[in-house]
Amino acid sequence: MPALTTYTTNILPDWVDYNGHLRDAFYLLIFSYATDALMDTLGLTRESREASGHSLFTLELHLNYLHEVKLGAEVEVHTQLIAHDAKRLHLYHSLHLVGDAKELAGNEQMLLHVDLAGPHSAPFTEATRGKLAAIHAEQTDLARPALLGRLIGLPTPNEQPKKAPIKP
Repeated sequence: MPALTTYTTNILPDWVDYNGHLRDAFYLLIFSYATDALMDTLGLTRESREASGHSLFTLELHLNYLHEVKLGAEVEVHTQLIAHDAKRLHLYHSLHLVGDAKELAGNEQMLLHVDLAGPHSAPFTEATRGKLAAIHAEQTDLARPALLGRLIGLPTPNEQPKKAPIKP
């Protein structure tokens, strides 16, 4: 199974900046809607969240901008389940023009299943664990995303590449 296509949209005029490019914040909005769609796929719909008092919280995310996205483009999000345990979900979203394999942006997320009454972490239900396991099993042949697990930071002075001496 390929990555799930979790969200499709057209880039709207209010979403672009003075350069005609998708604004930084709207990349995350698109990925957030893809996460909502994944929640629905896992049975964590609005109705089930209201009934159970359980939801997902984002613990951490990384967003990489790779190529321009312009006004009017029709884009889709592909979602790959990287790993999961009793309470957490590690996923990777990639943004593409509809029908195109070229990755325009990448978004890695760590999510936590939460009992809102606490709020505190809570194990996934058996049904959700089953759906996670099924998706994970179907995606085992997918390549690990190249941007997965990246760190942000500048090299320290000791890590700077040494310049060759200038010869007279």
